[in-house]
Amino acid sequence: MIASDVDGTLLGPSETLSARTIATVRRAIDAGVPFVLASGRPPRWIDPIAKPLELTGYAVCANGAVLYDCGREEILEVHGLLAPTLLHDIAHALDKALPGCRLATERVNTGAIDHDLRTFMIEPDYHNPWGDGEGRTGPRAEVLGHPAIKLLVSHRGMASEEMAEAIDALFDREVDVTYSSSGGLVELSAHGITKATGLADVARRLDVDPERVIAFGDMPNDVEMLRWAGHGVAMENGHPQVLAVADEVTGPAGEDGVAQVLERWF
Repeated sequence: MIASDVDGTLLGPSETLSARTIATVRRAIDAGVPFVLASGRPPRWIDPIAKPLELTGYAVCANGAVLYDCGREEILEVHGLLAPTLLHDIAHALDKALPGCRLATERVNTGAIDHDLRTFMIEPDYHNPWGDGEGRTGPRAEVLGHPAIKLLVSHRGMASEEMAEAIDALFDREVDVTYSSSGGLVELSAHGITKATGLADVARRLDVDPERVIAFGDMPNDVEMLRWAGHGVAMENGHPQVLAVADEVTGPAGEDGVAQVLERWF
């Protein structure tokens, strides 16, 4: 089985799939090898990647919280919901530790994905490093008022690394903190929910031993996945935490690093 992160791994600086990567992934699928996306993205951001690759199998979304069927465009499993009471407690602690931070929550419904963004709620002045303009804006009580698969914390004046360090000191085992961008955004999810746990579920469904999995990633939210897989591959320009746990380092996404490795077999 092949598992790959999306942003910064399959997608280079142009944020598009290259012809070389598409062709290589399709050859792997044609050879009967499952190709699984493992991303921090919510399900609604998966189809633009899955369709060009002709993926009809599983995708692990929201850093392991959601299992998605690409072919049926359907959510199969949801794990590790954060309850509103916990979300409010976390928000109270964050206001003291990171003054000026803004919050958002990613929710999910079982079944068909929500293309109307009713599941993504943001506070006023919430900053998205990938571009503002997405999400429904509402007061904090509304943002935190329903169970969520992850809490997103943004701060215009800090790097994600600084934020994660400060937040890690606040919480013991209630939540896990990670990030897939250095642009002032971290993600909090239920403790123990990672891309690795999501992929372990897929591997069980497909009867694939973890030792026969190759996984690709570039940011701290990929660390557990690369550790879990039989062969973990980091992108050359990946975060130091990822480079430290990888079995191999390939070229950057902009130079088709995933394809460079997979072309050995396909």
